[in-house]
Amino acid sequence: MEQRLLWIAGAFIGVNFLALTLIRPAYGFTHSLSFGLWIACAVIGSRILDRRLPKRDMLLFPLVMFMSGWGLTIIDRLAPRFADRQTIWLGVSVGAMLLVAILPQTIHWLRSYRYVWFTIGMGLLFSTILLGSNPTGLSGTPQLWLGTAGVFFQPSEALKVILVAFLASYLAEQYPSLRTQGFASGNHLFSTSPRIYGPILMMWSLSIIVLIWQRDLGTAILFFMVFLILLYVATGYTFILLSGLLLIVIAGFTAYNLFGVVQLRVDIWLNPWPEADGRAFQLVQSLQAFAAGGIFGQGIGQGSPGYIPVVHSDFVFAAIAEEWGLLGSITVIVCIAIFITRGLRIAALQQGRPFRTLLAVGLTTLIGLQSLMIMGGVLRVLPLTGVTLPYLSYGGSSLLMSFIMVGLLLRLSAQEN
Repeated sequence: MEQRLLWIAGAFIGVNFLALTLIRPAYGFTHSLSFGLWIACAVIGSRILDRRLPKRDMLLFPLVMFMSGWGLTIIDRLAPRFADRQTIWLGVSVGAMLLVAILPQTIHWLRSYRYVWFTIGMGLLFSTILLGSNPTGLSGTPQLWLGTAGVFFQPSEALKVILVAFLASYLAEQYPSLRTQGFASGNHLFSTSPRIYGPILMMWSLSIIVLIWQRDLGTAILFFMVFLILLYVATGYTFILLSGLLLIVIAGFTAYNLFGVVQLRVDIWLNPWPEADGRAFQLVQSLQAFAAGGIFGQGIGQGSPGYIPVVHSDFVFAAIAEEWGLLGSITVIVCIAIFITRGLRIAALQQGRPFRTLLAVGLTTLIGLQSLMIMGGVLRVLPLTGVTLPYLSYGGSSLLMSFIMVGLLLRLSAQEN
């Protein structure tokens, strides 16, 4: 089944690359290289997984290869000078995914050395305060990247995976106590156990620090929401979700009154039309792209998504809507929904192993929430957060860590000890 799905994905991506070549003959060689590397990653990856993890989930790898290949096509269409970088990152990402998936001790290392991983992740994140830069080179923009000579890495992307592993390990260690104290039955609605509220306040404080120092509201909210869901799964305690959501509201209100960038995003979300040619230009152009796409879209290379600033990164979903229409948008949503379904299925199969269950839930939640946040922002259902659409948006750090998440899920799906 996996091979058939990869053939279908390859046919779709190949047709789109061919269409780009007909529109822009001068880039034909570049298109061929990108598509060729995608084919190599798909074939080699499938064969290695067949040999090393024959009992894995057969949908995950074709699914993410389809989305990443589609994303590569979109980037080649919208920002050709970034396509070569994304192609290289795709090869590196698939290699990292295979390494994580086939190494027998990966899951054990994540659990046993959680404090080491957490320290490394936080050290990298805080180092951006002193050494951080922005690839755009624009002054006044958040300095969220580390790197030089054209190669940059965003530590917050790695920290997402590290935090999930850390929290899953911590909660799995406390799992018997959490379940025996009656939280699942709701008997301790207003419990003040430090075991519950201590970690919540710690994670909320971490989110606030990230927000204040780096003005990265999207990542801060994502960190905290993933933690809330993991804590809820570990305890079954509904009040945790309610109190956590209240903290998010308080943090959002405070950020709105303290930071201009947050106030800007909320204001243009509530009413973008008075500033359609100014501060809200990006969002208004995104909405117009959705309207222009209709049901079947304009066709690749036939629309005008390039009017949207940074369309290849934050607003890829709008470009899909314009050139592939409503059908393309629904396809992306269905792909994300299938990913979430398979991830939660993998979690459900880890019976009697809390760490594996929580790790699968956390990784799946990361992809699901991040996709929801950016798609909702582009559609003006939610305020813009600046996160990427996994597997589809331009961004090497995001692509690398997203594939590592798939590698971990594939390892878990094999149900090996």
